[in-house]
Amino acid sequence: MPKKTLIAVLACGIGTQAAAQDNAVEVLHWWTSGGEGAALSVLKDALDEEGIAWNDMPVAGGAGTNAMTAVRSRVTAGNPPTAVQLLGYDITDWAEQDALGNLNAVAEAEDWETRIPEAIQEFSRYEGDWVAAPVNVHSTNWVWVSRPIMDEIGVTEAPASWDEFMQIAERVEEAGYMPFGYGGQPWQDAVVFDSIALGVGGQEWYQSAFVDLNPEAIDSDTMVAALERMGEIRAMVDENFSGRDWNLATAMVINNEAAFNIMGDWAKGEFLNAGLTPNEDFYCWRVPGTAEHVVFISDQFAMFDVGEERAPPQERMASLILSEEFQVAFNTVKGSVPSVMGISDAEFDACGQQGMADLAAANANGTLVGSQGLSHTNRAAVKNAFNDAISAYFNGDLSAEDAAAEMAETVAFASR
Repeated sequence: MPKKTLIAVLACGIGTQAAAQDNAVEVLHWWTSGGEGAALSVLKDALDEEGIAWNDMPVAGGAGTNAMTAVRSRVTAGNPPTAVQLLGYDITDWAEQDALGNLNAVAEAEDWETRIPEAIQEFSRYEGDWVAAPVNVHSTNWVWVSRPIMDEIGVTEAPASWDEFMQIAERVEEAGYMPFGYGGQPWQDAVVFDSIALGVGGQEWYQSAFVDLNPEAIDSDTMVAALERMGEIRAMVDENFSGRDWNLATAMVINNEAAFNIMGDWAKGEFLNAGLTPNEDFYCWRVPGTAEHVVFISDQFAMFDVGEERAPPQERMASLILSEEFQVAFNTVKGSVPSVMGISDAEFDACGQQGMADLAAANANGTLVGSQGLSHTNRAAVKNAFNDAISAYFNGDLSAEDAAAEMAETVAFASR
């Protein structure tokens, strides 16, 4: 049986069983790694304490084809899941199709409007109505660093510039280690490029290229320079990088096989799951050139229109997600930071405290910017057009100049 067909059949079968349970939520998500599973159990346990059953629909592979195929098959069949983990404009796309429920009553009672950063609300709401509950705020402009390797080569502080960062990488290589643990999948290439592009071009250019889709900003010397900077990393990855899952790339740093992994702070969950402690066993640095910014994504549970009978446990799930108790318990395990402002950082580790402080500052200063690579600057078709060209460049299939030109051409077509 073809893979997509099998996913659809399994999804419909699970859905039929879940629909028969009035006091249950059926949740489709892609949190399948060790650290992610530990974080998700926090929400499962909180619902269980309220007598709400959890029907699990894990779909490995991130916010890609597998997950969206499963969701679409269920919605088309008229039996959507209670909640689906979605990112950014993917939420907007489903809202436009009138597939999502309405959380206004919960949001108004609990004052979500003043508690959640406006940049996050842009995706939690559609035409004024709350349609999703933000679980967290991840930022992607992090470098995860092996402290043992840094100790061996005598590095004690984060580099202040990209040139200094690459000089450290050269020292790592001379010491016999792989500089970068790298996962060669298009979405991972795009996550790395988000930070590099922001560092090279600055926020105004980033906005012009990835949000406003200005063709002169896309096919520009700045874009070429950003791609070429990314190419410096390409020269420092192992030959087996292609297709590697993100958590395996992170594990290279955890196991002190590689010094650095540029990845969102979900990677920290893997370090914590391995029993490691920030600053003692590993460092968290901001990608050089982005220290004043937070490049964000927000995992949200979009609440689908499941009818009045199944709405109460759905609303309770949304309320629990935005509670301070859950936000602390979940995000201390997941590696992310709360989507609710003003929560104490006392229970967070050093990297979490830095992340919370950075988010508060970015929210206040207007330097909270969405991740292009993970659906927080534009729609899926546009994102995919950018990501395909970025990945083609990284894998040597396009020059930097040709990749920038292809971005402008394909993005213009995709945005029509």
